[in-house]
Amino acid sequence: MTRDGMMIFAGSASPQLTQKICDYLGVRQNQSETIRFSEGNLFVRIKENVRGRRIYLVQSTGAPVNDNFMELLFWIDAFRRASAESITVIVPYFSYAKGDKKDEPRVSIRARVCADAIEAAGADRVVTLDIHAPQIQGFFKIPVDDLYAMPVFCKAVRQMKLENLVVVSPDVGFAKKARLFASALKCPLAIGDKERTDHTERADVQEIIGCVEGKTALVVDDFVISGGTLCDVAVKLLEKGAREVHVAVTHGVFSQGALERIQNSPIASLMVTDSIEYPKDHFPSKIRTVSVASLFGEAIRRIHNRESISVLFNTP
Repeated sequence: MTRDGMMIFAGSASPQLTQKICDYLGVRQNQSETIRFSEGNLFVRIKENVRGRRIYLVQSTGAPVNDNFMELLFWIDAFRRASAESITVIVPYFSYAKGDKKDEPRVSIRARVCADAIEAAGADRVVTLDIHAPQIQGFFKIPVDDLYAMPVFCKAVRQMKLENLVVVSPDVGFAKKARLFASALKCPLAIGDKERTDHTERADVQEIIGCVEGKTALVVDDFVISGGTLCDVAVKLLEKGAREVHVAVTHGVFSQGALERIQNSPIASLMVTDSIEYPKDHFPSKIRTVSVASLFGEAIRRIHNRESISVLFNTP
């Protein structure tokens, strides 16, 4: 691997993931710091010379969302003003991806605003993971790579040795990616019929489309916030005759009360990636983390060596 010119930095939201990426690549994490002043202002400082270097910055945008997004912009600006050759931002969780359209009067298309801000700050490329609305890639004029957590999850599911498996998408919106899971795991697909009537982050599951009787259900989705939909799907699947319900969700956002709700639900286990970082021992026993460091590390390696990254999208 050619490492000349490569420098990998962590934003304050993603220090652990960044270190794992560096371990995968066999390089050291470069030095930087973020300072939060008492009035809420952020200050970022690069602690090494980056002139003429190719920069890879890892900064997720989980809670506090606005702080982490502003920090991302400040980092991009700092690297640009320090004369970096190129700036690739690794955004494991792109939080405003849900704001991808104007589906009611007098609302902002928030994802487009974020895309414009990232470009204006000076980023050259964006790499993200299971972005909620894939069309957001078209909001940017710079390259955007939307990686899939599916290979990581499929490997973990095979290790669990679940029998008579059926993959379940909790709604029609995730059905396309759920079908990729079903194909990779060589099992059938079922889909939840979900209805959302407002912005309360809660949706009602009306029905399960597909046969789940006597099967072990694997519910797959891109993110979990309140956990309400996943718990409702689990109840509905068991009512339809499923033997057991497991869940694999890329981004564990987890609003207040979500962890307790999931722990007390019929869900047997839930896997999330480390796209959003939490303190050690933060999760109850039902929830475990699988790392996507190797996925991002391989993407960085291939981008840096000017190789194709299309292999990362192949069905495992």
